[in-house]
Amino acid sequence: MNHTTDATVTGHVPADLPERIQHYIDGELVDSLDGATFEVLDPVSNETYLQAAAGKQADVDRAVAAARRAFTEGPWPGMLPRERSRVLHRIADIVESRDARLAELESFDSGLPITQALGQARRAAENFRFFADLVVAQADDTYKVPGRQVNYVNRKPIGVAGLITPWNTPFMLESWKLGPALATGNTVVLKPAEFTPLSASLWAEIFEEAGLPQGVFNLVNGLGEEAGDALVKHPDVPLISFTGESSTGQLIFANAAPYLKGLSMELGGKSPAVVFADADLDAAIDATIFGVFSLNGERCTAGSRILVQREVYDEFVERYAAQAQRVVVGHPHDERTEVGALVHPEHHDKVMGYIELGKTEGRLVAGGGRPEGFETGNFVAPTVFADVPRDARIFQEEIFGPVVAITPFETEEEALELANGVKYGLAAYIWTNDLRRAHTFAQSVEAGMVWLNSNNVRDLRTPFGGVKASGLGHEGGYRSIDFYTDQQAVHITLGAAHHPTFGKQDPAGG
Repeated sequence: MNHTTDATVTGHVPADLPERIQHYIDGELVDSLDGATFEVLDPVSNETYLQAAAGKQADVDRAVAAARRAFTEGPWPGMLPRERSRVLHRIADIVESRDARLAELESFDSGLPITQALGQARRAAENFRFFADLVVAQADDTYKVPGRQVNYVNRKPIGVAGLITPWNTPFMLESWKLGPALATGNTVVLKPAEFTPLSASLWAEIFEEAGLPQGVFNLVNGLGEEAGDALVKHPDVPLISFTGESSTGQLIFANAAPYLKGLSMELGGKSPAVVFADADLDAAIDATIFGVFSLNGERCTAGSRILVQREVYDEFVERYAAQAQRVVVGHPHDERTEVGALVHPEHHDKVMGYIELGKTEGRLVAGGGRPEGFETGNFVAPTVFADVPRDARIFQEEIFGPVVAITPFETEEEALELANGVKYGLAAYIWTNDLRRAHTFAQSVEAGMVWLNSNNVRDLRTPFGGVKASGLGHEGGYRSIDFYTDQQAVHITLGAAHHPTFGKQDPAGG
């Protein structure tokens, strides 16, 4: 039985919610040109709590035009890096000063536990600080040929960046894209996820207060197949940064191809956590519990496949299942809650469908349905399946919820085969006290990011991204600077020009 908070407590509704959510285009809050809206649900009650403007092609056209004007006619791209940095630091200050309110709205809108939402709000501020500092400290390459030539790299902002963000930890992930895009002098059009538009609606006021020039930031709400698709196909948007499902990423890749757009796509994951017999089991269990059940399991880097060496497999499964049953499920606003409500009834149904499937594919050792006392809302008990074969769908497919599959292995070679035996390749977690094994396994595993004897602890200087079906390109640190800028090589000859001479032969052949 899972631990729960008091299920009879009613859901928390933040004070001063807006009556509706509008687009933000060229410094103004506006409705859709055709007046269309869509419903936004509270994950705890699944009741509609407001209407949001539903953007279409015409609304995206209007936003892109504003961003394009701000890029070609406004001051932002031509400002010194230090001047842009000051604005970004002011943005970070404002976000930090409002972290409790941001967390409250994010928790209400997404179902994320309030303590975790607060951490994500603070990370959003840190993302802006990081890129504010990086753009000032950045030094580009210079190459010298003594006495003959100097060559240097000149970075330039590219134009209008289209940013399409997901519904899990939306405010933080929006900041992850907004920070570097703005720091490098681009203008942006943000299309947030339709399930969670509430916290994104706060950016307009934050940016205005920080002094971001009009038209630099624009926001269009709407469905992915309408507003998102229009942004991807817009000829005046040379860059698209997308975080979301791999199937959506394939569609974006195809739709952007005719325009030869720059693409950065962080997609799905089915990341392995590999636990060898010599691992610190206490640390490995704690980390893998957190790694799949934090953020309600709605995280791309979740270690949702745990591969455990046979010698310690039975002990690991028994201890893991017992601890998973003690994970506290509750209302998102309750500070005791460790797993809240999933974001939307459609997603809840998907996760519950995988749980029912899992009961035919593995051995259920924890959870397996709704937590006791939560008969309504998108609540799922942390669920653990053991003895899951490699061809099971719950082993192969991304569930994106509080569900984990545990599979035994005998040898290091078998562990590597299992770890690499899915279409995804985002993250991997390796638990062993054998230093040689740790590094050789890390280099052989097909994953864009690897943590050794560690949970998902991010260093913003390092590249973030995946291989195979988990993504295209990397962001983070200088990789973000690379993506959001054109790198122009400038060559300067010193002294006399040095080149072959054509066209000076005697026409008479003399």
